[in-house]
Amino acid sequence: MKIRRLESEEQIPINLLLQADPSEQLIIEYTRNGECFVAQMKDQVIGSYVLREKNIDTIELKNIVIKEDFQGQGLGKILLFHSIKHARNKGYKAIEVGTGNSSLGQLAFYQKCGFRMIKIDQDFFIRQYSDIIIENGIQCRDMIILRMEL
Repeated sequence: MKIRRLESEEQIPINLLLQADPSEQLIIEYTRNGECFVAQMKDQVIGSYVLREKNIDTIELKNIVIKEDFQGQGLGKILLFHSIKHARNKGYKAIEVGTGNSSLGQLAFYQKCGFRMIKIDQDFFIRQYSDIIIENGIQCRDMIILRMEL
């Protein structure tokens, strides 16, 4: 798998990013102000992540996704650690990621990779998304913010 930064003239992999965030409008907004990376096998894009600066010391992982056919092979962990290495190389002191209270697999994934829960943004998904999101039989209401010191 090859991971590379998307060039400014290239189209963002919107259909892929929509698997992790159902708002096309929000994806367009944070990719415009961030850096989008893609993971490729041969000529096929199988994963992506987006980083955006939060402040001078902290960068935020706004989206990370692996195509469903390629999940469960450790490729998401490779992408995540690529984003962490990139953040370190750019001089950030921390990386943060937010996920839904109902995203049980993602919460476990980030914690297994060394992230710690630091904050809850109550009703974030109610405020930001017009449609109700149900995941694992739970309504997604709150954003859980996790952080890793670099």
